[in-house]
Amino acid sequence: MQALSEDVLTSTNTILCCLCSAQIEPNPSNMCVACLTTQVDITEGIPKQGVLYFCRGCERYLQPPSTWITAHLESRELLSLCLKKLKGLAKVNLVDAGFIWTEPHSQRIKVKLSVQKEVVNGAILQQVFVVEFTINGQFCEDCHRVEAKDFWRALVQVRQKTDHKKTFYYLEQLILKHRAHTKTNNIKNTDGGLNFYYVNRDDARKMTDFLTSHVPSRYQMSKQLISHDIHSNKYQYKFTFSVEIIPVCKDDVVCLPKKLATSKGNINPLCICYSVSQLIHVIDPFTLQIADISGTNYWHDQFQSLTTPKSLAEFMIMQIEIVADKDKPHVEPISKKHVLADVWVARMSDLSSNDQQYYTRTHLGHLLNEGDTVLGFDFNNANINNQQFEKIKQDRVPDVVIVKKVYDRSARNKKRKWKLKRMAEGIETASEERDYTAFLEDLEEDQDYRQNVNIYVDRNKLAVDTDDTDDEGVPQISLQEMLDDLRISEDATGDEGAAMME
Repeated sequence: MQALSEDVLTSTNTILCCLCSAQIEPNPSNMCVACLTTQVDITEGIPKQGVLYFCRGCERYLQPPSTWITAHLESRELLSLCLKKLKGLAKVNLVDAGFIWTEPHSQRIKVKLSVQKEVVNGAILQQVFVVEFTINGQFCEDCHRVEAKDFWRALVQVRQKTDHKKTFYYLEQLILKHRAHTKTNNIKNTDGGLNFYYVNRDDARKMTDFLTSHVPSRYQMSKQLISHDIHSNKYQYKFTFSVEIIPVCKDDVVCLPKKLATSKGNINPLCICYSVSQLIHVIDPFTLQIADISGTNYWHDQFQSLTTPKSLAEFMIMQIEIVADKDKPHVEPISKKHVLADVWVARMSDLSSNDQQYYTRTHLGHLLNEGDTVLGFDFNNANINNQQFEKIKQDRVPDVVIVKKVYDRSARNKKRKWKLKRMAEGIETASEERDYTAFLEDLEEDQDYRQNVNIYVDRNKLAVDTDDTDDEGVPQISLQEMLDDLRISEDATGDEGAAMME
């Protein structure tokens, strides 16, 4: 009797479906699942097809009404964008959603959805369906402006008051190495500098911060009103960032203000700028005392170069003697990379007419030998208009200041088996080509100077090189310092090979 009652309790009552008379468990609709599906479609009102707008320029998708977002294939961002395109989805409960794999080049995206909804007499029905989206190409507004090449909202003007462009060649290499030009709309060469055009002000400010952090410089920002909507009270401006780079360059002879020289260890005001990075590095060629001058110090106590590359004259080393440690002036700090030497020089132009020689001291004792040619500044035959220089007593002004050693340029070009990337290849004038060659020579002579530059192997020159002998004393860059130019493809923003090597 007890076993019979347990069977009765565990047994389930069934009813007949009101449409097909199949035995089913009781439910509010009195219909089986098959009949209920034929009578009710909970996906009605939900579109089974859609369109996604994709910008091939920046690889972003349009999120209505006017926002463009970055979303990779089968990502959460792309799935969220697809679901927002389905307007009737709010009338049902979304249970599950996922992508169905499609060929990436098919321009189709399929999303599989599972939804639930309460139907007849409180019954809950779940259905699974697929929505297919077609990808249509459409340029976003930013890419339209970039393609137009003449639209900009922010401008970065880079200027330097010098008669050569070696600093801009160095900046070009810094920008390429750090890919700081990826957001640039256009780059134009102008008299005295470069112009960088941007669509957004924030991108222009990032470039300005990049420049001021890598070379001593300062900037000013200005804006110009271009339109004003009186109904919405919206203003449209164009912003200009004017960046001024210090006019002091490598191998310039400078005269420091007395206050600045005193603050830098009482260094001799007549110095040579031997390097420019984030700081201005100067050296006293008569004592080897060095000092580092920041951009802030320079703009507070400004000074100008006494020389230009055209004002330097060629001299021949007639005699040289290394200064012993006991004869060196006791100053700090001193350079460990240079050697102090006493030299007697004669102007190359006077060798055939007279035998006049000049005595001076130089910081290049580790590079010079008798018979070498150097570039120096002749104070005796120079007309200098500088207030700081006029304050120096004449007995403390040397006859000649040796700036750098001169090497055989033909031998250097022959041994140069490397190259640099350029942002834009174009026709250069004779002066620009001369400045670029001088910049390459600076890279060869100073290892610290080329630390921030990507140098690539020139396979074309290596293939035709049949001379294995090295010219003695000619500065060269070792093969270990060069990168291999893996130029597979180039995108619109720069060299892909450079990005791969980094």
